[in-house]
Amino acid sequence: MSIRNLRTALLALASFVSATLLAALAASPAQSQSQYPDQAIRFLIPAGAGGLPDTVARIVGRRLQEKVGQSVVVENRPGGNGAVSVAALMSAPADGYSFIVQDGSIYAINPHIYAKMAYNIADLTPTVMIARAPLFLAVHRKVPVKTMQELIAYVKANPGKLNYGSSGVGSTHHLSMEALKADLGLDMTHVPFKGTSESVPALLGGHVDLAFSAYPSLSGAVGSKDITLLATNGAKRSAMAPDVPPVADFIPGYVFAPTIGIFARTGTPSAILNRIASEVSEIVKEPEIIKQFAAAGIEPQGSTPEEYAAELKKEDERVARTVKAAGIKPQ
Repeated sequence: MSIRNLRTALLALASFVSATLLAALAASPAQSQSQYPDQAIRFLIPAGAGGLPDTVARIVGRRLQEKVGQSVVVENRPGGNGAVSVAALMSAPADGYSFIVQDGSIYAINPHIYAKMAYNIADLTPTVMIARAPLFLAVHRKVPVKTMQELIAYVKANPGKLNYGSSGVGSTHHLSMEALKADLGLDMTHVPFKGTSESVPALLGGHVDLAFSAYPSLSGAVGSKDITLLATNGAKRSAMAPDVPPVADFIPGYVFAPTIGIFARTGTPSAILNRIASEVSEIVKEPEIIKQFAAAGIEPQGSTPEEYAAELKKEDERVARTVKAAGIKPQ
């Protein structure tokens, strides 16, 4: 073979190898996504075991791993008002194998009540709304009211006489009541506690007059008539207590039921986000999952990433108005 022909052959071979390598590199991400998932998925929980996000993550995670054929590991990473779990998420690649499962506070409440946050919500991408967890406004039997209408009339006739307990400043329980007070022009005193493990016993013992809480924590006292449920902070009546009206019947547009959802690290491929959203949205429609949710006071939802982002935007706007009306200063 002449030198010219050899050189031509070598150039052709080099061109072929380069084209092949470029094609393989270009196909690699798409191929990886088409095989997703090919390893375990992590659900990071910004709270301890046994809480609402943890319960939801474990119920959904068990079923998700059956559907996708890979383990779903739930890791509790409490601390820093969500910062610890976000740091764990940010230390992992944006490849769809690590997610945060949390209520909307990490995205729509914390920015309004903390002057400085150790994470940036721009780093989180809403992926799917798993469920809502409506809270119920309960009144102790010592207060002479049995309906929401009677409560409104009583408080207006006795401004400042009643107090209410919450899970702490800036909690959904607190904001739910402050929004109600602002819209109806009611005067009641806030008594903050460190979680429902303190606020609910205070209500049952008559140490506070009213409180918002989840149905499972109140149902026993409803049966014994120690308390009466007046309203729910969901958009409509709940199957858990169908006789209890929503606050929205008295304040149009009022919705403060916490959402629980999945957040990905920003930059995660949209195909993976849509896959997770689709799988989870199907899971929450299954009768057995609905039954498990109901036992925990949770109502299934399901959504696309875009729908969940839109819902969180509405929540952010509601919280901003309420924080301003209540005069809550970022700490």
